[in-house]
Amino acid sequence: MQKTETLEDFYQIKFNWLPENLQQDRGHFNVFRLEDCVGQGKEPVNYSRRDFYKVTLIRGRNVYHYADKSLDINGPTLMFFNPQVPYNWEALSDDIGGFFCIFREAFFTEKFRGNLSELPMFAIGGKPAYVLNETQDEQVSQLFRKMLDEIGSDYPYKYDLLRNYLMELIHYALKMQPTETLYQQTDAKSRLTAVFSELLERQFPIESPSQRFKLRSAKDFADQLSVHVNHLNRSIRETTGKTTTDHIAERLASEAKALLKHTDWNISEISYTLGFEEPAHFNNFFKKQTHLTPSAFRTV
Repeated sequence: MQKTETLEDFYQIKFNWLPENLQQDRGHFNVFRLEDCVGQGKEPVNYSRRDFYKVTLIRGRNVYHYADKSLDINGPTLMFFNPQVPYNWEALSDDIGGFFCIFREAFFTEKFRGNLSELPMFAIGGKPAYVLNETQDEQVSQLFRKMLDEIGSDYPYKYDLLRNYLMELIHYALKMQPTETLYQQTDAKSRLTAVFSELLERQFPIESPSQRFKLRSAKDFADQLSVHVNHLNRSIRETTGKTTTDHIAERLASEAKALLKHTDWNISEISYTLGFEEPAHFNNFFKKQTHLTPSAFRTV
């Protein structure tokens, strides 16, 4: 199980700073433009649980890996995330934009009775995605813009207003219905591909030299999923246009780049964590994927 991302982790990863009152502020609330937190030079979103709630309005084409589901989303979508469910997302287009707010449960419950997990969009096993049309996108965006204006104000009761804006977002979604089509895989091959992607992603990020990536081959995944390897390969190729091995290699290369850039582990340690028996095998793999040796990549 991957380490739960804390609010402290979030601020350090995204902004390399911590709000001064974070430890004293049990409820905590903040709001951001998505463009300020993703893209070139920003850390990717890792598959893990968070110890805070999150509400996101995202635009563009994205795939969310959420619990045991992979949701292919295209267009403005309102998403709700709770601390019990691990998730991450991958941008599939260059026009990603939107807003998000984060908060701890105490921010909500200190003024309202009830439990957030009782709300359908935050319930474990619930359906957190609401696809918006153009009018709905503008209405939800306006609520986020009000949050952004208020969070920077000196108004002494601004957090009461922010709580009301958050409640408006929740009620806006409650009046809608979750977008059922996102949860309906078109066929068994798509379902198998989604489960494979989920299983692959759950092995990351690698957070210690003693951790090891174990499911390294198509057969490893087929055995884990109790299907014949030929059936898995055929399903993934027909669904994505890539082979099972391609997906595994691309994800391994991506993690290798992150470890080379963001840790001081030596090449042998990184080789071991990624499941290579010999550093030379890792060197050959990495050079095939990137046209650079691991050592050369580290100095780029």
